[in-house]
Amino acid sequence: MSRDDIARRAALELRDGFYVNLGIGMPTLVANHVPEDMTVWLQSENGLLGMGAFPTEDAIDADLINAGKQTVTAVPGASYFSSHASFEMIRGGHIDLAILGAMELGQEGDIANWMIPGKLVKGMGGAMDLVAGVKRVVVMMDHCNKRGEPKLLPKCTLPLTGVACIDMVITDLCVLEMDPDKRRFVLTELAPEVTIDEVLEKTAAEILVGEGV
Repeated sequence: MSRDDIARRAALELRDGFYVNLGIGMPTLVANHVPEDMTVWLQSENGLLGMGAFPTEDAIDADLINAGKQTVTAVPGASYFSSHASFEMIRGGHIDLAILGAMELGQEGDIANWMIPGKLVKGMGGAMDLVAGVKRVVVMMDHCNKRGEPKLLPKCTLPLTGVACIDMVITDLCVLEMDPDKRRFVLTELAPEVTIDEVLEKTAAEILVGEGV
C-alpha cells in the first residue's frame, strides 16, 4: 500500500463527532480522507481545533499551521487557543483518537517515535502526552525502515515515547490490532497481494494471526 492508501485505511477508524489528533508526517494525510458525511474535529497541539484538508496553492495562509509547521486549512466553526489549553485537552482525556507515526514498536504496544540518539531532533513535542492521555492510539508507518529492517520488534531499541499504549498499527503490508489480554498484536488484515508469510518474515516481534486473514 502507498502512504495515501495507509491514510485512507486509517480514516476508517474515524467516527462522527470524534476529536482527533494527527501526528506529524504520514498521519497528516488522514485529513484528506475524512468522509464528507462525517463531522470530525481535528486538533493540533499548537492550538487549533477544526483543521481541514491541506490547502490548495491559492488558499495557503502562512499564519495557519499545524504542529509540524505545515500550512493547513480550518473548517467552519474552528477555534484557536494557546498551546497550554491544547495540552489540557489531551491530558484531560478529551481527545478520542490519536493517529501517530513511529520509528519502532514493541510487541506489547510500546512506541518509540521521537528521537534517534546522535541525531538533531526538534524534541518530544506532544507525543508523550498523546500516548498517555488519548482514549485510543493508532500508528501509521512503513512496516520496515529504509534499510529493510523490521520496525515491529520484541522491544524497542530507541528511547521510548510510551509503554503498552498502542491499540492498532496500519502499515504498507497489513493491519494489526492489540489483544489487551495477551499483550500481542493480532494480524487482522492484509494489503493486496501481501501474504501472511511475508508479514511474518518482515516482523521481528511475536504477533498472532487472526481468524479469517
